[in-house]
Amino acid sequence: MLTLTENAVRAIRSLTDDQSEPGESGLRIMSGGNQTSTLQLSLSPSPMAGDKVLEADGARVFIEPAAAEVLSDKSLDAEVDNDGGVAFSVGQQEA
Repeated sequence: MLTLTENAVRAIRSLTDDQSEPGESGLRIMSGGNQTSTLQLSLSPSPMAGDKVLEADGARVFIEPAAAEVLSDKSLDAEVDNDGGVAFSVGQQEA
C-alpha cells in the first residue's frame, strides 16, 4: 500500500484544512487515463465508490483502484515552495 512521508502528511492536512470541505475530505489520486505512468491528483470531499482510503496522522488519501495497483510499493512525498505551492512526487518506499 502507498505510504506517506511526513512532508506529504503536512501538505495534505494543510490543503484539506484550507478548503471549505467537510471533515471527510482528502486528496484523491486517479490514474491518468490509458497511461499507468500518469496520475491525477485533486481534492475530494469524500472517497468515490471503490477507492482505497489511506489515513495517516489526520491526512486522508483516496486512491482509485487502478492507481492503487501502480502505487502499491510507492511512497508519496511533497515539497512546498516559498509561495505555498505544493509539488507532490512518487518514489520507492524505503525499507
